[in-house]
Amino acid sequence: MRPADLAREHGLSTQAVRNYEHDGFIPPAERTASGYRVYTEVHAAALRAYLALVAAHGYPAAGQIMIAVHEGALDDALVAIDRSHGQLARDRDTLGAVRDAIADLPAQSVPDSGVLTIGELARRLRVTPATLRKWESAGILAPGRDPATGYRVFRAGDTRDAELSHLLRRGGYPLGHIAEVVQQVRTAGGTEPLARALDGWQQRLTVRGVAMLDAASQLSRYLAGRGQLSGSSPARVGRNPHLSR
Repeated sequence: MRPADLAREHGLSTQAVRNYEHDGFIPPAERTASGYRVYTEVHAAALRAYLALVAAHGYPAAGQIMIAVHEGALDDALVAIDRSHGQLARDRDTLGAVRDAIADLPAQSVPDSGVLTIGELARRLRVTPATLRKWESAGILAPGRDPATGYRVFRAGDTRDAELSHLLRRGGYPLGHIAEVVQQVRTAGGTEPLARALDGWQQRLTVRGVAMLDAASQLSRYLAGRGQLSGSSPARVGRNPHLSR
């Protein structure tokens, strides 16, 4: 096969194929006497696996996985895949937490013009001011400051975030996870827009999960062709320096 043959299947440029070879994402090509690259079905399978991994895990992880495979470090490749699957699982947990939390938020909140002090908000939630300060330190709350006194002031959005955080904390979620959920609410512009966006969020997670299935199939086929699944090709055990970059 020529570079153009590999490129055509995926709508790529021939330069992209050469770049993938240079970066270690597909194996080095043989050369003709005149210096032209000659690719085989092995290279085509590697390219399919790499592009499927990109769709499933993103460019950085896909590159790490393929480099590890080509260096014989199969365990390192699997670690990178496991981390990506773990992130997807955490994203699903976050989605579930957001659904549960916004469903349990009070129907009535503080009016847009309402401003609470830290003591007033603490009494509203039945927590201590120290708890609210801890949530602020964790990046969960971001109250403004009174320009005259420098004291914290909590407006409607801050109160919503605090109520959401209180619900999640009672549900046993760690502060780092709560910070992620609250950030999703802020990005969406509130709980109502977020509720409308949840179906789209769910769809994106589903698409990513299906892409991971396809990537696993393509990578497994490529590894089998290289003998790395049967054990006929030795795999180095240990850290791959590319995975720590």
